[in-house]
Amino acid sequence: MKWCSVFVLLFCVLLNGADAASKNDTQFIENQSKEVAIQDAQHELEQINKELTKDSSIWTKSYNSYIAYQGSRKSLREVQRRISELKYRTPTTERRLEIEALQAKEKILTDQIDGFRTQGTSPFANLLKPDAIEDAPKITNPFGIITGFSYIKRLDSQYNDYELKAQELQELTEVMKRQVALYRQLMKLNPKADYEVELDATLLQIEKFKLALDTLTSTADVYGKRVESIEAKINKEIKDQIYKLLNISLMILVLFLIAFAIKRIVKRYITDNERFYMANKILTFVTVTVVIVVLLFTFMDNVGYLATVLGFASAGLAIALRDWFMSIIGWFVIMFGGSIHVGDRIRVEKDGMIYLGDVLDISLQRITIHEDVTLTTVMHNRRAGRVVFIPNNYIFTSLIANYTHGTLSTVWDGVDVTITFDSNHKKATHIAKEICRKYAKGYTEMTRKQINKLRDRYSLKNANVEPRIFTFIEPNGLKVSSWYLTNAYATLTLRSTISADIIDAFNAEHDITIAYPTQTFYTGPIEKKQQPPMEDA
Repeated sequence: MKWCSVFVLLFCVLLNGADAASKNDTQFIENQSKEVAIQDAQHELEQINKELTKDSSIWTKSYNSYIAYQGSRKSLREVQRRISELKYRTPTTERRLEIEALQAKEKILTDQIDGFRTQGTSPFANLLKPDAIEDAPKITNPFGIITGFSYIKRLDSQYNDYELKAQELQELTEVMKRQVALYRQLMKLNPKADYEVELDATLLQIEKFKLALDTLTSTADVYGKRVESIEAKINKEIKDQIYKLLNISLMILVLFLIAFAIKRIVKRYITDNERFYMANKILTFVTVTVVIVVLLFTFMDNVGYLATVLGFASAGLAIALRDWFMSIIGWFVIMFGGSIHVGDRIRVEKDGMIYLGDVLDISLQRITIHEDVTLTTVMHNRRAGRVVFIPNNYIFTSLIANYTHGTLSTVWDGVDVTITFDSNHKKATHIAKEICRKYAKGYTEMTRKQINKLRDRYSLKNANVEPRIFTFIEPNGLKVSSWYLTNAYATLTLRSTISADIIDAFNAEHDITIAYPTQTFYTGPIEKKQQPPMEDA
């Protein structure tokens, strides 16, 4: 029995020792876990503090400014109270020096408060106020569509920026809530830790942020509805202008189709390329003018205002752009007067210069001609092949001769040959006339038909188209002047042919001698006449 009691006692002792060791191990593990939890919480809290300190959020900056403003006001009140207390006490050197120091501090605090004056009683007064919405533009013509889209884009950007402020404030509040949770966790894990001040400051900041977030959310709703209303109005105006632009485009397309159809009809009934070219130019000008007028009356907000401005500016424009306007008027005269057409051969004289060529184009400002080799080229210019630009206003100030006006395509040209006084001038006249009749026969018949067509437009007194021969007395003989009709575009060719044939025919006749300047040289001695002697007086 004794041995049994001893064994039971030993077993109890061992069992109690094992329980004590187990409790110690559990306590150690709990302490270790608590230390790890505290370290993790402190590390996370440090990361959050660094993030908030490093973060350059406008909300944090504004709140810090507000706190600095409130702190400066509190310090200023304390300084002013201390100055008042010192002034009512017995003045001493130390008190006087303290008052001076406090007054200097008062001035510094006053300047700081003036710098934070915009914060006032609310730390987010400026941030909660959305950007002012500019007056919406009125889209009254298609050119304002771009302005409307730009305005809508600017409104959306302002609204998105305002929403980003709310999102940023929400995220910042969530971070600070986590910071509060960590403060409370640390205070629970380590009751000795003093986080009361930080916790109260963070809770106060969260409360301010929540109030700002509620105000921001409600303001964003109102702001968004206002933006939507303005954008709806502008989108409607843009839609109306797009429809208007489509209608104008369709109208312009119809005008061009009508002009194209008229050109096809004109081309069918006008076989002359030159006349079709002129008609085509006129139709194009009329079409473009109608399109411009339609665009002006459609897109101009106030056409009457435009007319008033042009009326006041007409005098100055008439003086400054006189030649330009005169050229346009000259174009109208040329187009509708029918004096010059594309393809005509014309001759222009200006400042002693003569230009003769074929009309290549008649634009709104100038006539373009191409010089050909003509008698004018041979006798005066000694140049050909140039493209000459003649302002349309020259028809009012300079002489312009048309060699192929109307239905005419021939001109009179002449060849002069001088024969001696003793030559048979009647035979010479007959020969010259027969040669001219021979080469100009085709042109004579052509001109007779062309003149008959011109009788409906002009009064033609002399319609004789047969070659004409004239005889004139010159100092060195009789000049036989032969005149005939020839192609206006090839006068030199026929002149050369007729001149050569007349010379050959005159040389073949023994009683016809061509006269030319001659000189007589005496090779014998020249006898000197004797002067009678002078009598004395």
